[in-house]
Amino acid sequence: MKAIFIAFDQAHNDAILDILEKSSCRGFTSFGETRGRGTTTGEPHYGSHAWPSLGNAILTIVEDQRVETVLNKLKALDESKPRLGLRAFVWEISQMI
Repeated sequence: MKAIFIAFDQAHNDAILDILEKSSCRGFTSFGETRGRGTTTGEPHYGSHAWPSLGNAILTIVEDQRVETVLNKLKALDESKPRLGLRAFVWEISQMI
């Protein structure tokens, strides 16, 4: 099993939920409004008067064979709207209950 942590602009929310649904990734945890900024490009997401946009984050645990499909779809979404911002990170899950 793998964990995929997805950090993204709120504008991507519905598209990312659709990607997870169509990739048979039923379970996830959404962290709601998040704040932050990318490491090299993009505008900060602080929810302030100067930087009003906010981020969102989702953590989903998936079978190994689903990871590449999900990442490819997320990459295509990010490339279609590069100024919004979207990052995904994959971790190995060694145990779970």
